[in-house]
Amino acid sequence: MNEFYICFMNMEEQINQLREELRKHNYNYYVLDNASISDYDFDVKLKQLQVLEEANPEFYDANSPTLRVGGAITKNFITVIHDFRMYSLANSYSKEDLEDWETRLKKMVDGEIEYTCELKYDGASISLTYENGLLQRAVSRGDGYQGDEVTTNIKTINSIPLKLKGDFPKKFDIRGEIILPLEGFKKMNEERIEAGEDPYRNPRNTASGSLKLQDSAEVAKRPLDCLLYQIAGERLPFDSHFESLEKARDWGFKVPTIAKVASTMTEVIEFLDYWDIHRHDLPYETDGVVIKVNNIFQQEELGYTAKSPRWAMAYKFKTEQAVTVLNEITYQVGRTGAITPVANLEPVALAGTTVKRASLHNADQIAKLDIREGDTVMVEKGGEIIPKIVEVDLSNRKPNSEPTRYITHCPECNTELIRQEGDAKHFCPNTDGCPPQIIGRIQHFISRKAMDIDGLGGETVALLVTNGLINNYADLYELEVSQILPLDRMAEKSAENLIAGVEASKQIPFERVLFALGIRFVGETVAKKLAKHYKNIEALANASEEELINVDEIGDVIAKSVINFFSIEDNRNTIHRLKLFGVQLEISQEELANQTNKLSGSTFVVSGVFVKVTRTELKKIIEQNGGKVSSSISKKTSFVIAGDKMGPSKKTKAEGLGVTIISEDEFLLMIS
Repeated sequence: MNEFYICFMNMEEQINQLREELRKHNYNYYVLDNASISDYDFDVKLKQLQVLEEANPEFYDANSPTLRVGGAITKNFITVIHDFRMYSLANSYSKEDLEDWETRLKKMVDGEIEYTCELKYDGASISLTYENGLLQRAVSRGDGYQGDEVTTNIKTINSIPLKLKGDFPKKFDIRGEIILPLEGFKKMNEERIEAGEDPYRNPRNTASGSLKLQDSAEVAKRPLDCLLYQIAGERLPFDSHFESLEKARDWGFKVPTIAKVASTMTEVIEFLDYWDIHRHDLPYETDGVVIKVNNIFQQEELGYTAKSPRWAMAYKFKTEQAVTVLNEITYQVGRTGAITPVANLEPVALAGTTVKRASLHNADQIAKLDIREGDTVMVEKGGEIIPKIVEVDLSNRKPNSEPTRYITHCPECNTELIRQEGDAKHFCPNTDGCPPQIIGRIQHFISRKAMDIDGLGGETVALLVTNGLINNYADLYELEVSQILPLDRMAEKSAENLIAGVEASKQIPFERVLFALGIRFVGETVAKKLAKHYKNIEALANASEEELINVDEIGDVIAKSVINFFSIEDNRNTIHRLKLFGVQLEISQEELANQTNKLSGSTFVVSGVFVKVTRTELKKIIEQNGGKVSSSISKKTSFVIAGDKMGPSKKTKAEGLGVTIISEDEFLLMIS
């Protein structure tokens, strides 16, 4: 019995020893770019480990090096809510933009500001969660609030550690970009061309598409890499962003050593100028530089806008331009009835993609450029994402060229267009009879940030509308499987999933339902404020314009839009139907139980480091109790909650304005 036990233990030790050895060789090769063993010897050891693991399944390890070869099939990628939101970055295109940003920063934080400069990697964003040093899950960026879990595919990327080393925190997220190095991309395309297949368009889209492949063995064949740049978590063990990068590197992550600390904006600009030239020498694509306030405490002081961190800025390198011909101007109708003119171009290669269309924005832009069909034009990608026309080559204009006459009637329903004073765009007023508006409103309703209905996409919505099955979003809740089955490409399972997705959407909270209704100017942030203030749809529908304007951050434009929406009988009828179907049109009892009006009418500024709760938790408590959080002290500030390391200038300003300064404990007593 003892001999068997010793043999059993030795087998486990042998397997674990092989795993650690392979992890070390893997790290040296893929992260340090310093091979410590030949490819042949590595493959022999990997095969040896596979044989031992197959013979001893009781020693299974979800993070074994053998799992990097893939093989698991994922038919449906589940949606996962990020523990820490993945914000977008504000963009700048000139050095003056950066200097203006620095001026704003200096008004909001005390002391000197250092910056960390990093290259902006052009790939697919990913968030990796580690617990007790092991990779738990990998989630795509999605809409920033939630994304798709792609863990099985991510495990095939050799530069991503499955098990960490060193003094890592118990739990944290680390963000980065999944990229496809240029050499690997070139080789992939050579193989595709040789096999008679079309080459991939660009490395970024190919990397992004790889994350959603169902067969992880196919992902493993692609030479993907992962560059990490940001850690998110609570009470993390570093005081600066640059230190966090060094820590991540020590734990086993591939963090580029290009990052540099700059003491002044002059040094930041030197970094930009250097990499604007030398970026073409890199083994992967980059489209700019990300500049971050280095001090973590200052980052927390600066906080976030609705979309972006105030403490970070992306500087985009000069955009690529190309010359092509404008063949035709067509017009699109949006869900609000807004008309957008579109330039249909002679296809041209630009920044790794083929550009065929560009937005012309509105009638004023067309008049400003005096742009005409048949013109030779200069096209660039605004922010290297959305193509736009920046110049017309008048020297190439044909003698018989006619000025562009902006359309007077809707291209879809032939209704005469209107343009209200102060509006840049023309609108089609035929709200209930114009097909693109009907389809667009329903597509907005089902979108991920709104009702997030599984099994129902934009094309299916168009199909349902075209076939007369639905005419507004309330009709979705009356659909039956038997009605859907006759539609093109609709199998029984797909139809059942669609109906199940619609049913599940009845649990979506009120604030997202309010956003889904598509009230003009009511975006996600405004919907949250209105839902929190009015608690239910009836109270909001009955509010006067004056009452709406008195709600925090609601101006007269939004107020008028809300009043107009609820004044339309069809909208009121649709909402009544949604209520009958069981859609959440009021804040849940659980949410109400966590909310009070104890701090109603009070504005708080949170500054410093806190002991009992985090800064994020403090802000959440303030809002749950009816208070408002502000990032800067003014005459409107009611209280400053001061923690350790509160900036002296904030203290001086608060005292000068007569604002009450309270401690963390005093605040907690206030709401207890």
